[in-house]
Amino acid sequence: MNENLRALLYLLAAVAFIVGLKRLSSPRTARAGNIIGALGMLLAVVVTLIGTGVSWWVVAAGIAAGAAVGTAAALRVKMTAMPQMVALFNGFGGLASALVAGAEYLRSDPAALPIETITSMVLSVVIGAVTFTGSVIAFAKLQEILGGAPLTYRGQRPVNLAVAATIIGLGAWAVATSLALPFWVAGAVALGLGVLIVLPIGGADMPVVITLLNSLSGLAAAATGFVISNSALIIAGALVGASGVILTNLMCRAMNRSLGHVLFGAFGGTVAVAAGAAGSARATSADDVAIALAYSSQVMVVPGYGLAVAQAQHALRALTADLERRGVRVVYGIHPVAGRMPGHMNVLLAEVDVPYDQLLDLEQSNAVMDRTDVVLVVGANDVVNPAARDDRTSPIYGMPIIEVDRARSTVVIKRSLASGFAGIDNPLFYKDGTAMLFADAKKALTDLLGAMALV
Repeated sequence: MNENLRALLYLLAAVAFIVGLKRLSSPRTARAGNIIGALGMLLAVVVTLIGTGVSWWVVAAGIAAGAAVGTAAALRVKMTAMPQMVALFNGFGGLASALVAGAEYLRSDPAALPIETITSMVLSVVIGAVTFTGSVIAFAKLQEILGGAPLTYRGQRPVNLAVAATIIGLGAWAVATSLALPFWVAGAVALGLGVLIVLPIGGADMPVVITLLNSLSGLAAAATGFVISNSALIIAGALVGASGVILTNLMCRAMNRSLGHVLFGAFGGTVAVAAGAAGSARATSADDVAIALAYSSQVMVVPGYGLAVAQAQHALRALTADLERRGVRVVYGIHPVAGRMPGHMNVLLAEVDVPYDQLLDLEQSNAVMDRTDVVLVVGANDVVNPAARDDRTSPIYGMPIIEVDRARSTVVIKRSLASGFAGIDNPLFYKDGTAMLFADAKKALTDLLGAMALV
């Protein structure tokens, strides 16, 4: 293929990446953004393979195998497991970058390679290895194989710093001498560093971990692009890396915590307060809640991970549709870190065709709270905890929350008074304006829908 034509097609692919990423910024256009980005990547892959002498039958077989696995996973993985799936996607992206860079190292004469190429190889292998094992540990935590609590030991921070310094030293040695030993040892030690970094991070911080690992997978891909001199891969990796950093920053701001505190604070699961210590919670029934909902002018639903666990989004949509037919205005308050990955609740609600204009972000939700008759909190906990606003001694003090206690009344659907990912009690449960509907989210919403028929 003519090199000018190749460069032009790569440019078109890059434009598709940028347009697709831009459209991902809104739930209304996200599906189209995914398609545009995928088409751009398909174009980049085809252009890369043309003229390389590769067997197209082998490529077709690989595509078929990958498509089969991907389709099966997409159809079988539940919405509650989507964060785990995203974590694995990040990990395998990093692993792929590391393997490509390692393969290029094996097929080359390191002594004859320019210093910038060797440097890119080291960065790709190291970042890819950290991303892979870190993502595997994140998957294990999200899947509750390891549990969501931080796993710490004495001297953990100095050990992590020593391991990171060792990797830097080995990488510099490999670049300076072109020796294979430090190159491969650096990659092996980086596998261990990924484990060490994610182990002490609690379940409450998983949204930040997901975005950070996503960014690292992009950086690994960009470094690999320099290794194989592929501009499309460099651009795609840089876009993923940059957008991941931006999203990580947004997630940290949504929790009012620095990235350093997320990575090294060992937060979540270690400061639990006994449920009920703040007072006495008032239980309610589906019949009473149905009456309150039916005679409301405006109802806000604040979803959380409990909604996803119960697979209750369809029951929720049926209930809100009934309210809308009665003339009740229904909106949804979406906290940036609700669920276990960024956008988790948006995806969940989009699955049942909730109109996008009913989804309110944190600021929009709080702006209409005083005019809201009933807030229905479904499986959310930490993102509505008033201790973040009122209690200076609370570990989550300063974290922006959806201030549901400002509404005329609040109904919390929850199986028990147990703490959330942050491991702390929620004073909201014991406030005068709060009523607890103790049940699995799906059962509670189904019962509410049945009770509404009698109102």
